[in-house]
Amino acid sequence: MALTGRCRCGAIHYAAEGEPSHSALCHCADCRRSTGAPVVGFALFPNDRITITGTPTAYESSPGVIREFCGTCGTNLFYRNEAVFPDQVDFHTATLDDPDALPPSIRIQVADAPAWFGRFDALPAFPRYPE
Repeated sequence: MALTGRCRCGAIHYAAEGEPSHSALCHCADCRRSTGAPVVGFALFPNDRITITGTPTAYESSPGVIREFCGTCGTNLFYRNEAVFPDQVDFHTATLDDPDALPPSIRIQVADAPAWFGRFDALPAFPRYPE
């Protein structure tokens, strides 16, 4: 499997080869605060199976946790935690060129999910903005 993605402005591109160790939706508070989203999709690959073009800006969000994003448009792209995932990188699956290429297979850190997330499927849904 070859996967490609990029930031919003196109300054940073990436390509990943093979299958990820996981494709997960994370509910942790740190991911929510870092992205401004209620849940974040990640796919984990060994460093040697992902190629990054461009230079992301790095931020150590907690000891040993490096989050990388585009310094131009602000798109969150990569998550690195050598203590938990040595020599591996998680990329944000929402940045994939094909958003259906890698559906999540697990949800993690659900203990941190907002209580309303359990009712997510019950919310009214509209194909575009409601009229």
